[in-house]
Order: sequence, then C-alpha cells, then structure tokens
Amino acid sequence: MSALPALSELPDNEQFVAWLRAVAPYIHAFRGRTFVVAFPGDLVVAGRLNALVQDVSLLHAMGMRIVVVFGARPQINEQLRLRGFEPRYHNGLRITDAATLECVKEASGEMRLDIEAAFSQGLPNTPMAHSAIRVVSGNLIGSRPVGIVDGVDFMHTGLARKVDAQTMRFALESGAIVLLSNLGFSPTGEAFNLTMEDVASTTAATLDADKLIFVTELQGIRDAGGTLLGEISEAEAKVLLASDHLSVSERFYLRHALRACEKGVARAHVIAFDTDGSVLLELFKHDGIGSMVVEEGLEALREAEPDDIGGLLALIRPLEEDGTLVRRDRALIEREVGNFSVIEHDGVIFGCAALYPFADERIGEMACLAVNPRVQGRGDGERLLKRIEQRARAAGLTRLFVLTTRTTHWFLRRGFALADVESLPAQRKGFYNWQRKSQVLVKDL
Repeated sequence: MSALPALSELPDNEQFVAWLRAVAPYIHAFRGRTFVVAFPGDLVVAGRLNALVQDVSLLHAMGMRIVVVFGARPQINEQLRLRGFEPRYHNGLRITDAATLECVKEASGEMRLDIEAAFSQGLPNTPMAHSAIRVVSGNLIGSRPVGIVDGVDFMHTGLARKVDAQTMRFALESGAIVLLSNLGFSPTGEAFNLTMEDVASTTAATLDADKLIFVTELQGIRDAGGTLLGEISEAEAKVLLASDHLSVSERFYLRHALRACEKGVARAHVIAFDTDGSVLLELFKHDGIGSMVVEEGLEALREAEPDDIGGLLALIRPLEEDGTLVRRDRALIEREVGNFSVIEHDGVIFGCAALYPFADERIGEMACLAVNPRVQGRGDGERLLKRIEQRARAAGLTRLFVLTTRTTHWFLRRGFALADVESLPAQRKGFYNWQRKSQVLVKDL
C-alpha cells in the first residue's frame, strides 16, 4: 500500500497527467456503452442547456452511445399562460385536454429545435470545436392513453407503450445521438403527452442501456435525516418509496429509476443540473456526486479473472515503480491470476491482493496488496486482507505471512507479528530477496 500525494498537492503538469490516468479506466470501460440522459424543461429555464449539450457531446466523442430525452413542463405551462389557460394536474400528472395538447406540441417543438441547434455548435475554444454531431429524432415512441384514473379522465395524457429500438440502435451504431421528446404516438395516429421520466425509463429498459441518468433540479435522493444517498439498492429504493419523507419529485424520479433497474438497466442516476459538469462528475469520480440506484452493490469483492489482467497491471505498476511492490511481468500475472482477489468499482479494478499457499506447511503468503491511492483510507485494504484470510482458511491453512518494506505498522495493527526469515516455508525462504530486506510478519488464523 502506498502513500502517494493528493492530486491537489501535485504541480500543474503532474496533476493533469494524474487526473487523465485516473479517468482513463472509466473512458475505456464506458466506450461503446449506451447511456440515456434525461432532463426536465427546468434545466433549460435555468440556462444550463449549452453546458449539458457540451458535456454530452464530450461523452459522444469518447465513444459512448447517447440517447437524450427532454421534458417541457415549464415551457408547456408558459404556453398555457399565454393562451389564458390554467394547467391541471391529478396526483402530479398533467391532465391534457385538446387545448393543452396544442401547447404541448408547441413547447416540445421549440425545445427540440433549440436542442438540435445546441448540438450543431462547433465554436472554437469550446468542447464542441470542430464537432459534427448528427441528431436523430422522430416517431420513435409508441404510446397509449392513461385513461380514466380515480374518476379523472386524463384525455391526451399517455404512457410509453413501445420503443422503436431497431431504429434507435441503427442510429446509435451509425454515430448519431438519438433525441426523444415527451410526445408519443398511437397506432391510430394520435399524439399523447408523456412524462420525460416514463419515456426515459422505458427507452433505457428496452435498449438494455448501461446507464439511465436523470439530470434534475434535485441533488439526489435523501434519507429521512436529510443525508444524500450515494448508492441505493433496489431493496432500499422500495423501502424509501414506502416511506413518507420523500418529496413528490424525489418519489417520481426514484420510482422510474427503480423501474429501469428492475427491467435490466445496470445503473440509474439522479443528479443536479445546477452543478456545472454534473454528468461528468457523476461518471468519472469514484463516488460521483448524486444518487444511484443499482441492482446490486456497486463495489464487488471477488476473485480475479483473465479479463482483469489489464486492470491489475494498471493498479500495481505505479507501486512497482516506486519500490513498494516487487516487479511482476505480465506473463507471471497471467499465470497466477487465479491467486488474486480484486475490488471492482463500476467495472474498474481499485484494489487487489494475492494468496500463495504452501500446503505442506499449512501456511500461505499474502502478496501484492494494492489499493488505488485515490480511494485509500476507506477500508478496502482491510476488506482484501479479510478475503485472503477467508481463502486461506478454506484451503486448510493455519497461518498467513507477508513480506513488506513500507507497511509494517499497518499489518501489525491487524494482528500480524514480526518474525524472521527462518520462519518462512522452506520453498519461499530460498527466494527471499536479501537486497530488499523485507520484514517478515506472520499471523495465526
């Protein structure tokens, strides 16, 4: 385990290089993945459209396949006000009569043109310089009427019924961004007013998207004490929805995020649009900035597989270069990958450790314990140690030893005791590196 300086302590050039190296695993993991990014009309009213479009364009340039879904509630209400009508709702859902539907069409049409214009920018000295992004939209969402609920006729308010996934995939594979509005169409040619959340969650589920990202007026989802919840399992989301402390907006976003995850979307995020670069911060920071609903725990502690070799090398190379770990070549790691356990966070390896058993003497070596410096201090090293101890006991071993030059006190605090080279297994003793003069620590299991 190393003690590298924080990014803020590095000179500018080194800080930039360290940052780029830190986000590179995410860029690699996300390339070719499908993300559905959805936002309400409030984002446009707040003047955040161009910033979001630039960030989405950056994701597109990095190889991510993007579907954008927009809502238009405040724009529809403004159209109603201009025509002398009052908006009507029941349980938070708009009642769309014939006059309101015309306002929906007007507002959604203007929004679509504004968004397409924003994606057409190629101004110098902006993230979209020299970009040529194609946007595809159309009658891609089939819908049906909500009907009469609680005695209330919602008229032209609808629900997403079918998504034209084939056309969307063709557009995404050809390098275009798909743009979806809050309008859906029935087989009889009628237009229906849908919610942005319904369109987004249905589309994400149908496309088997990797992420659904709601860019909202909320910071995220909070518990009863007001604490922002970074990660929410499906089971926890159901408990939250059954409680009475969520606001109407929190409940609506969380319900659709959960719905998407239950239908196979890997991650559903709720983040704030008033934070500049919130989409980038959520995707490329280890802990993100908002709330995320996941089918299972985001962080997985498991045994390594051949596909993890690249991630293992990226993790341990800096520690080999500064002398913390003994250098291992790729061929050796490929042969010994089954000895490793790893901590994986959203597809990226953030920690590892290996167990080498000496069965005849019922002792094992814990080697190559490494945790990414950006997430040290959060208990990952201890979790890896416990995993190695579990594997050792399962293999019938009664003792565990480590060789270290820099982390002696860390192991002493966790039950290891200093020993000498003579206490090593005979086979390992012959390979002891007298030049490194590593300290030997042993722990009874």
